[in-house]
Amino acid sequence: MQARKKYIFLTFLASWLLLFSLGGDQLRRFAFFSGRKAEAERSWPRWTDRSLLQAFADPEDLQSDGDPSLPSPRERRAARLSVYKSSGCRMETCFDFSRCHKHGFKVFTYPRDREQPLSESYSKILTSIERSRYYTADPEEACLFVLSIDTLDRDHLSGQYVRDVDEKIRSFPLWNGGRNHLIFNLYSGTWPNYTEDLGFNIGQAILAKASFYTQSFRPGFDISIPLFSKDHPQRGGEKGWLRRHSIPPRKKYLLVFKGKRYLTGIGSATRNALHHIHNGKDIISLTTCKHGKDWEKHKDTRCDKDNVDYEKFDYQELLHNSTFCIVPRGRRLGSFRFLEALQAACIPVLLSDGWELPFAEAIDWGKAAVVGNERLLLQVPSIVRCIHPERVLVFQQQTQFLWDAYFSSVDKIVHTTLEIIKDRLRPYRSRSRFLWNTLPGGLLALPDFSTHLGDFPFYYLQHGRAPPAPSEHDKLSPCHTPILSFPLFSSGSSPSEKFTAFIRVVSPAASPSQPILRLIQAVSGSQYCAQILVLWSCKEPPPPSGRWPQTTVPLTIIQGKRKLSDRFLPYAAIGTDAVLSLDEHSSISTSEVDFAFTVWRSFPERIVGFLTHSHFWDAEQGHWGYTSKWTNELSIVLTAAAFYHRYYHSLFTEFLPAGLRQLADSLAACEDILMNVLVAAVTKLPPIKVTQHKQHKDTAPQQVGCKDEGVETPPAREQSLSSPCSPPAEGKGRSGVGSRRRFSQQQECLTQLADWFGYMPLVSSQLRLDPVLFKDQVSVLRKKYPRLERP
Repeated sequence: MQARKKYIFLTFLASWLLLFSLGGDQLRRFAFFSGRKAEAERSWPRWTDRSLLQAFADPEDLQSDGDPSLPSPRERRAARLSVYKSSGCRMETCFDFSRCHKHGFKVFTYPRDREQPLSESYSKILTSIERSRYYTADPEEACLFVLSIDTLDRDHLSGQYVRDVDEKIRSFPLWNGGRNHLIFNLYSGTWPNYTEDLGFNIGQAILAKASFYTQSFRPGFDISIPLFSKDHPQRGGEKGWLRRHSIPPRKKYLLVFKGKRYLTGIGSATRNALHHIHNGKDIISLTTCKHGKDWEKHKDTRCDKDNVDYEKFDYQELLHNSTFCIVPRGRRLGSFRFLEALQAACIPVLLSDGWELPFAEAIDWGKAAVVGNERLLLQVPSIVRCIHPERVLVFQQQTQFLWDAYFSSVDKIVHTTLEIIKDRLRPYRSRSRFLWNTLPGGLLALPDFSTHLGDFPFYYLQHGRAPPAPSEHDKLSPCHTPILSFPLFSSGSSPSEKFTAFIRVVSPAASPSQPILRLIQAVSGSQYCAQILVLWSCKEPPPPSGRWPQTTVPLTIIQGKRKLSDRFLPYAAIGTDAVLSLDEHSSISTSEVDFAFTVWRSFPERIVGFLTHSHFWDAEQGHWGYTSKWTNELSIVLTAAAFYHRYYHSLFTEFLPAGLRQLADSLAACEDILMNVLVAAVTKLPPIKVTQHKQHKDTAPQQVGCKDEGVETPPAREQSLSSPCSPPAEGKGRSGVGSRRRFSQQQECLTQLADWFGYMPLVSSQLRLDPVLFKDQVSVLRKKYPRLERP
């Protein structure tokens, strides 16, 4: 028995000795044997042909899972939670709706601290709010609050970084944990990770941020805005490069990119790979390493050649001559080239995974951009080649619409942000995605007026077939011809077949004057007239009902507030789409009314009328000029006798800030110019002049205007419809001085309106519409409006 145990022990010992001699090096790797932990660093094999692998990465570099400067998912999540401690915020949980019930949607900006300078961009944002219709100087009336602390640049390496923001905002009595506050931000985080850390706790505030990660974005609460430069215009903005209703020529390049190439750090992977799709023919992808302080320290073998090729092409020329523009992520998700591509009608190809696109809550980017995947870069050329030319044109036109409607100025970016928040307060009265993504855009389609498309003047003619709105952004997919079901789109019936005559009276009298009586009889004789409203703009009470003429249509007297802009208030008594605006001394016939209304029904979005003026650029004086000379050019139709849609009454009152309406009340005939400027800014189209009867040559008699609190209401216009317009004569006496003063005020009005809008919205035209067979040598029986030609 003892011998058997001895043999077993010797056999076991011999096995261990054999194992040590043959595989001891491998055994020492085990933690229990070597006394080390399992995560001990593993050395790479000693390749015998290592000299042949110099073109590949160094084996020591491959031991790491990626760029050590890139944050891990856990680090990103921790940084996100440190900023968004109220990550579960929704409008229902973190917003006090009761503040908005009494005074409506009003925005208060904190008083500016002179000791705390503001960046140029943030100063523009505050100015946009303070000059808008949303602004209130009383915090008790405010529904929303905006800080006066500049929070745009939260990179602590930046010279515009504001320190101790947490301490400052906690000292504000209105802060209330950020409730009902809106914070703007363009840059967050810093080198090397560029996380979304803002450096302070935003609490329950709404965050309007550029380069928003989808994972950090709180749907229905936060708002993603575009990244814009400090040179972005305050208002107005440059026009898009593609003219409306035009077909661009075939572009020289299909796909282009020209920009920085990051050699290390976040954002470098995508841009380092862009050279793979460059073919030097119809696809141009140029990068440069020459940026930053120590670029030469990290330069690779491609840098010198890339820098030489980079200088061979002009960036603006590439934008003008390319159909698609690559918009890759930078250090952050957004970049300036996104807005540059939109303006240039160069369809953006987005390579920025996880980016919550600007205003995606309202804008359907699937109709204006191609949303790609950074990992599928090599598929991009084949994908864009597969897009049909007709769809390319639709994409290009949509880029121009979106640029002009929401992105061309700081004003539009800020107002779009505020309108999205306002829509959330009353979802039952909010704009549909159709209104946001169709001309003239969501900012100009007021939901307080209506949410039914047929009630607006813009959508009557948009009959045809349109694809259904996609539920999400278009994704890159293999080239194929999709089979789509296009339902017949009908926005509503044609404009109403009747109109409301709206006559403004400023002459005090115990009974209606003869011109008013003739005017009422002529208008009521029209087969299309539904009712007549008389706006009595005098302090004295109107004549009793027995003094007014008997008509076949209802006649209603409305007491005005004795202001020039009263005629454009949204009166509930106006029950038709069409409004015929008249002055008490307008001379017009029933045939003129019938023909003008027939024309308006074909152009319900425009002003259609008789008397016209025009504007011009005075190069010598350096400002816009105003003329009433009878020429072929026209850009203004006087509302002394003009048709337009009643929606413009609501737009005039609710869209324009109070300061512009006050300007119209203080300057003679400025309300005419303001209404024409407003309609032109909305439609981008000129008014329409129609035929007028030129039989009568008598001008309206001079009347003494009503006085209101020391401000004299200007007398009625001195021309009838039957007399041509003319510039103020150099006459003697009170009449000549009054005419020159009136003309000077009209000039001042036009100049101030151009300054407020940031550009000149008026559009010139040489079009006049006459009836068929007008003044043709044919039988009168063949003409529908023969009375327009009678001498």
